[in-house]
Amino acid sequence: MHRPVIVALVLLLIAGAAWPARAVQTDAPRPASSTGGRAEEFASRLVHPWGLAFLPSGDLLVTERPGRVRYISREGDVSSPVEGAPKVAAVGQGGMLDIALSPEFERNRQVFISFAEPRSPGENGTTVARYRLEGTGDAARLMDETIVFRMMPSHSGGYHFGSRLAFAPDGRLFVTLGERNAQEPAQDLGSHFGKVVRINPDGSVPGDNPFVGRAGVKADIWSYGHRNPQAAAVHPDTGKLWIVEHGAKGGDEINIPAAGKNYGWPVISYGTHYSGRRFPSGSSKPGMEQPIYYWDPSIAPSGMAFYTGDKHSAWRGNLFVGALKFRQIHRLVLDGETIIAEEILLDALDQRIRAIAQSPDGGLYFLTDSPRGKVMRLVPGR
Repeated sequence: MHRPVIVALVLLLIAGAAWPARAVQTDAPRPASSTGGRAEEFASRLVHPWGLAFLPSGDLLVTERPGRVRYISREGDVSSPVEGAPKVAAVGQGGMLDIALSPEFERNRQVFISFAEPRSPGENGTTVARYRLEGTGDAARLMDETIVFRMMPSHSGGYHFGSRLAFAPDGRLFVTLGERNAQEPAQDLGSHFGKVVRINPDGSVPGDNPFVGRAGVKADIWSYGHRNPQAAAVHPDTGKLWIVEHGAKGGDEINIPAAGKNYGWPVISYGTHYSGRRFPSGSSKPGMEQPIYYWDPSIAPSGMAFYTGDKHSAWRGNLFVGALKFRQIHRLVLDGETIIAEEILLDALDQRIRAIAQSPDGGLYFLTDSPRGKVMRLVPGR
């Protein structure tokens, strides 16, 4: 190594420069064999659909952000609003948000819904409720509401609710939570802002959560230092939670949240503030985790799914991420926890992509976020 390089390294170490724990990727190459993708309409007449969950029958439940849940048959017939859904604070980015089935749905018929709950005076917060689903189509009902989680503290405004739901193989429920655009509380372990929480389906806290027993710390916290994770999925092979979160101006991140780890917001970021001001600690700092991938400029990610089906064999094992800003779906080819290629799909569709899910028969479906929103199928080809 040349002497000037050695001197520069020594000076950086003396200055306390932080080195990333691992190389961080952005702009992966295009896959060697690009598949392309085209969209087929499945169901329409939806208003800002946000979350979807497939039933074992192939029917599905879809939330609409203004405050409704719809039952959609496997033929694409959309029901009237399902009775028993919670009242929501439909303000800004808030409203009826994600929906997920219990891993034991065929036995217990339980459905979990996250939503912006109206609270007094003039405040709101992300809440998760559990229901029992009865009936189908226009006769579907949500029964026996039980609140299993409430984000605390409450907050005014309509930004950064986070709110994706993902069940781990052990039956525990992960809930992603935005920092309500307040930034600093993402580092405060006495607040739910900017956290991923992990709870049991009844709302109790698992005894092996990383902060159990620590005074002044919320025991349901799994990881912290997040900005606004609006995508979450559990890897089908490893069982690990993966999330995608919004950066500010640049720096949208894919993270694999580990127990008790700090993911840096708002201390570090690969983007900048919207004003263009940079983060004082740059993109890394000791004790703060690095993402496995980031986008700059931001794609405004929302919704993700690992594809495990047989219907589209060329996509098996790939990760699909929706984009609101650039109105695309990103197909990511993985080698373990490394992204080795990225293909952009549906850029000509010109629709904000809000959520992605795999159907029981191996299809890949997504929601378009619009006053005239749709459920659509994604298939290979052009």
